[in-house]
Amino acid sequence: MAFSARLTGLIDALKCMPGVGQKSAQRIAFHLLERDRDGARALAEALTVAADTIGHCRRCRMLTEHELCAICEAPGRDAELVCVVESPADVMAVEDATGYRGHYFVLMGHLSPLDGIGPAELGLDVLDKRLKDGSVRELIIATNPTVEGDATAHYLGELAARHGVAASRIAHGVPLGGELEYVDGGTLSHAFYGRRRVNEGGVSGA
Repeated sequence: MAFSARLTGLIDALKCMPGVGQKSAQRIAFHLLERDRDGARALAEALTVAADTIGHCRRCRMLTEHELCAICEAPGRDAELVCVVESPADVMAVEDATGYRGHYFVLMGHLSPLDGIGPAELGLDVLDKRLKDGSVRELIIATNPTVEGDATAHYLGELAARHGVAASRIAHGVPLGGELEYVDGGTLSHAFYGRRRVNEGGVSGA
């Protein structure tokens, strides 16, 4: 059965979301049109506003509509302690599962030469400047325990070493191939505070 052009367009648009295939997109589209048109309009407006106004924090690359994100602006957090993660979802995972009170740097991905993702695409020039100016005493590497995450962690450890900054990586209580976003809070907390040194600088507590 062929759907109308506009319904087909809506279903195709919904398929851009992770984990949403043809069947799921159809169910969402039918639900919004049959039972929740007000919700559909609110969703459309929120998506438009977010797409038009949300960018990246100039210091840590977290998603925000302001020049600096709420964490970078928050008083009382330790700006000398920087945790490097792959995604904004990982920031929320660490915040929810640990008592970490430092700052972050969000890569928005991981090194993947085959996909054309190198240091420049991850904003590592920005991180390099932060390490170079002497404002960071420890870099906590919390990349995912995948092949790409390991390669990224190795690169970050070398980057920190070049500037004499201590670097540690969270312990791998996180399962191999897993992603921080989906790890339970107890496991993530244990891994975070069991982090290990990856260069020769001293490691201070979080």
